[in-house]
Amino acid sequence: MSKPIVITTDSTADLSQELKERYGIKTIPLIVNIGEDSYYDGIDIKPDELYKLYREKGLLPKTSAPSIDEMIDFFKEFTDQGCEVIHFDISSELSNSFNAASYAAGLTEGVYPIDSRMLSTGIALLAIEAAECRDKGMSAKEIVEHVEALKEKVSTSFVVDTLEFLWKGGRCSGVTAFGANLMKIKPQLELIDGKIEVTKKFRGKIERVYRKYIEEQLEGKKVRPGHVFITESGEIEPAVIEELMQLVKEKTGCSEVHHTEAGCTVCSHCGPKTLGVLFIEE
Repeated sequence: MSKPIVITTDSTADLSQELKERYGIKTIPLIVNIGEDSYYDGIDIKPDELYKLYREKGLLPKTSAPSIDEMIDFFKEFTDQGCEVIHFDISSELSNSFNAASYAAGLTEGVYPIDSRMLSTGIALLAIEAAECRDKGMSAKEIVEHVEALKEKVSTSFVVDTLEFLWKGGRCSGVTAFGANLMKIKPQLELIDGKIEVTKKFRGKIERVYRKYIEEQLEGKKVRPGHVFITESGEIEPAVIEELMQLVKEKTGCSEVHHTEAGCTVCSHCGPKTLGVLFIEE
């Protein structure tokens, strides 16, 4: 008789509580460091608090992966109950989270770590797929093979309103940030081979840029209708989000478009008013 399967992710998957409960997905938080204080992502601190601290004290958040011991304890919570674990992490190009999970998995029988090569709800798309495969009766090894083959079809991208956080985090030069802000350039960031690349540059008011970005991202794409995400980093008007969700429904034919808010790990690098449309192509 096959063992029960638990699907897990790190907190960078940016899953809503409703989706975690619907699909039985468990998460382990990354650590957000602000000055001398450390917080568990999504548990001790939320993005609005992170932005408040930054604006009041000028402290840029830094993030770190769970320790190997924390990963072992997390996995054993499920393996000690006789379960197998399929675990998804943020791209190994962006964090040590996958390395810690892989080492911990080597010391814990029945754990399958997967380097998503994604971040945010690009990871969530794979985790939900794995949960649906589990519920269809597939084995852990069959699920791992399936999602590994699916990774190249996941589209993960965002458009960024300000380069301030990327600049202060060392991910672009001050000259680039100054020039882009002066010309009101809004870069599109995309995950390519596990790395963040600038693939387009938009100009103008961010609300108009969101619409143009979504239209261009979905143009000519055959999107799998099951799950499409609009993920944002906060401080975007609800009416704007609702308009964009309707646009995505019209463009994809997907009846259920998930709206999620990014956690502190993602927000600490991209800043407020970042927004992405994430999906799997057929």
